[in-house]
Amino acid sequence: MSQSFRQPDILEIAHRDGKVTVEGLASHFGVTLQTIRRDLTELAEAGRLERVHGGAILPSNTTNIRYEERRSLNPAAKAAIARACAARIPNGVSLFLNIGTSTEAVARELLNHRDLMVVTNNMNVANILAGNPDCEIVVTGGHLRRTDGGLIGNLAESTIRQFKFDLAVIGCSALDRDGDILDFDIQEVSVSKAILKSGRKTFLVADHTKFSRSAPARIASLAEVDTFFTDGPLPAGLETACAEWGTEISMAGGARP
Repeated sequence: MSQSFRQPDILEIAHRDGKVTVEGLASHFGVTLQTIRRDLTELAEAGRLERVHGGAILPSNTTNIRYEERRSLNPAAKAAIARACAARIPNGVSLFLNIGTSTEAVARELLNHRDLMVVTNNMNVANILAGNPDCEIVVTGGHLRRTDGGLIGNLAESTIRQFKFDLAVIGCSALDRDGDILDFDIQEVSVSKAILKSGRKTFLVADHTKFSRSAPARIASLAEVDTFFTDGPLPAGLETACAEWGTEISMAGGARP
């Protein structure tokens, strides 16, 4: 297989898994380690990947990848995480769902819940939950970000502050290995902080690839989250930190306190 055919597949694997290894790719394509190293070097020089010891990760950036592309990343993992999260959301509660493909997945899993009140700054979430006749929907208002249907800005924040939700369910763009929850848009970060203050309990939904990404703006720490729903192991030391903080880790398919 020539490099021109390998490299799109390498990028697809990187987007799916958050990282690639030289040995794993060499085995996958049936080529030498040196051949894969050349591929990764070329992709790094083109800004498509960032080289690390033994492989490559998605590049750190100050801008997020396109929303439609994010929707296509790890759909099975997001669905499993969403099912686990929705299973912990009882009927008859108020909750907030923020912007993101993972929170959209949670919304789909709530279509059969009863007597819900959902506040959201995500037009996509509102449209999904419109299919549940037993769900009251409140949309915050605010500046519409056309790229992802998000509502941000002062109006969104002021609307959120009028509520006290039973649950705040949030997603994020990236997670630092020390447990910081990160995003790209400063205005969205301000809204997310208001959401955390208005929720009696907070759930974070994020797949394992978020640990392979970076974003410049800090929302909060996992220490401020009650339950973190994910699908893969946490970086070394972070699971211990979560236990010390009292943050529950729920793996898709099972949960661990």
